Amino acid sequence: MTASSLPPSATGLGRQGWILVLTLASAQLVSWGSLFYSFSLFVVPMEQDLGWSRASINGALSIGLLVSGLTALPVGIAIDRGRARLVMTVGSLLGATVLAIWAVTDSIFVFYAIWALMGVALASTLYEPAFAVLAGRLGARYRAGITAMTLIGGLASTAFIPLTQLMIELWGWREALVGLALWNLLFCSAIHLFVLRDPNRKSARQQDVPETRQAAKPAGGKALMRQLMALPRFWAMLIAFVLYSALIAALLFHLVPLMIGRGLPMPVIIGAMSVIGPMQVAGRIVLMSLGRRMSSAVAGRIVFSLMVLAMAVLWLLPTTAAVAIGFCALYGTANGVMTIVRATIVPELLTSEAYATVNGAMYMPATVAKAIAPFAAALLWEWSGGYDVVLMVLVILAALSALSFWLAGTPAQAAE
Repeated sequence: MTASSLPPSATGLGRQGWILVLTLASAQLVSWGSLFYSFSLFVVPMEQDLGWSRASINGALSIGLLVSGLTALPVGIAIDRGRARLVMTVGSLLGATVLAIWAVTDSIFVFYAIWALMGVALASTLYEPAFAVLAGRLGARYRAGITAMTLIGGLASTAFIPLTQLMIELWGWREALVGLALWNLLFCSAIHLFVLRDPNRKSARQQDVPETRQAAKPAGGKALMRQLMALPRFWAMLIAFVLYSALIAALLFHLVPLMIGRGLPMPVIIGAMSVIGPMQVAGRIVLMSLGRRMSSAVAGRIVFSLMVLAMAVLWLLPTTAAVAIGFCALYGTANGVMTIVRATIVPELLTSEAYATVNGAMYMPATVAKAIAPFAAALLWEWSGGYDVVLMVLVILAALSALSFWLAGTPAQAAE
């Protein structure tokens, strides 16, 4: 990907800016693919080899996601204090270490312990710290850098799901984990160590004021939160994102076992899931091309509605190759756009003041829901003896999240 092939809004970063964006984006692709998306591919081999239940395996994932949410704030503080290189390099090294220990463990207790550490690695390496780096280094151009990063990072599942499955088939699941560990050790940690620099200066975010809403110095974050918590649309938006986070987490980490259980061969499953990445990128490109012609509120309503449709397709129709591909296309499009919607909806529907405080208030319960959902889905699968009941519950979650977001209001109402 070159500067000339990117949208106009992503130009003007300069040579150093492009080096930073493209190298960090490459590390994001590997980090997301090896630390996050690969998990679901190891569930069935570990069940067969170790005799662990699906619920117990997904319980470790839940712990990791929960720790990731709890670690996000101190990670952000450290990056704001100029320690981005240390944080992200250590995060990649920790991720490599965890994968290597995972490859040799036969203990469920060790597995849970290493996934608690994996939560720290996730918080230190994925989008949030990388976005913070770009915001601090690129100043008013950080939005263009973030857009470019998500376009590249969105291909993580497309690249690493088939790559990881190939390694499992050729080498075995333990050896595949060693291979993923080497990616983090030799590639991601090297990028974070040698590309990032830790300038001792104030964050350039202070210079970047939203173009359409330049507020006066905000009141204290606590006072603002009390005002927002009195608004029904705040709670509607909070519920929408909590339910959506639970839905996505449960779906993502059960999709491979679900499709195996419905009789699809692994090559078809991998092919269908490989559609997710390009459709995420396509959705982001379409939203970016529309620019100000489509608000985040309208885009969000479309996204939530698409997710209801995708879940209904997966639940109601026989799981053929065409249905699997169609579902992954709908899911990828919706989830790709949601990344941008979640980053921009708070200033549009609630307030442009105390952005981090308001997003943090929504992020924590969403993280808890994300952590619990895969384990809860595994328990429901064991209780019901299949994925039909699980899918029914996920359809209900999708419908309730869409309804909550629609009730959150419009930009015009938010301004009243």
